[in-house]
Amino acid sequence: MPAGVRTLVLIAVVFAALSPANAKGLRLDGNAVQGGLMIGYVSPGARVYFGGAAIRLSSEGVFVIGFGRDAPATANLQITFADGSVVDKTLSIEKRRYRIQRIDGLPERKVTPKPSDLERIRREAAVVRAARARDDPRTDFLGGFDWPARGPISGVYGSQRILNGEPRRPHFGVDIAAPVGASVRAPAGGIVTLAHPAMFYSGGTLILDHGHGLSSSFLHLSEILVEEGQRVRRGDLIARVGATGRATGAHLDWRMNWFDTRIDPALLARGTPKD
Repeated sequence: MPAGVRTLVLIAVVFAALSPANAKGLRLDGNAVQGGLMIGYVSPGARVYFGGAAIRLSSEGVFVIGFGRDAPATANLQITFADGSVVDKTLSIEKRRYRIQRIDGLPERKVTPKPSDLERIRREAAVVRAARARDDPRTDFLGGFDWPARGPISGVYGSQRILNGEPRRPHFGVDIAAPVGASVRAPAGGIVTLAHPAMFYSGGTLILDHGHGLSSSFLHLSEILVEEGQRVRRGDLIARVGATGRATGAHLDWRMNWFDTRIDPALLARGTPKD
């Protein structure tokens, strides 16, 4: 086969591999895995549906999708392009195996709250849900994420928690062991949507919204250095590590959500938090 013909055949194969989705500008970056997050790019003017629900698309054609701890094996992504054409994409979600973590020595009230505590817990949970429901057009997440604190990892996402010998909900964050007063820095830019000094379970609690429903939560803080509504940049000092709330020692519990879907921060952060 002449070289020129071989070149044309190769080009045809490449374009066949790109169509129909990629030829129309669809690209997905990230982890199609339980606890993972993907950032999508499509032609501006398209409409994006995930699991049948419409999701935000930026004016530049950027969108976000996430998968929970126990996400099913597949998820449906549908793109309706400006010309009316539709691409249906079935995503295969990788299943993970999670650790079991036993934690003893917690105050019994923090494991099995008294009836008098339950109303407070419900109120605080509603405040947290409202902060995580924010859906801004900002795309601060596009710059990537750094670890917000330095130290060894002492707890991982998804692990089944056995507290004082009693099975409880899985852990949805990454724990970074650090001394009280250690710096907590913004892993990416965003807006502070919650700054609470003393929640029942999470103690000093800070939530930072990165846009498109993606947020970071920082728990067990000893001090919060920013205010609700404040705009922060990646790397800004925002809080200090503590041992407040339900904790046996000083550490930072960093959690991430895509709205109410729990995301694993370790899948997004660059490098390692260890010194």
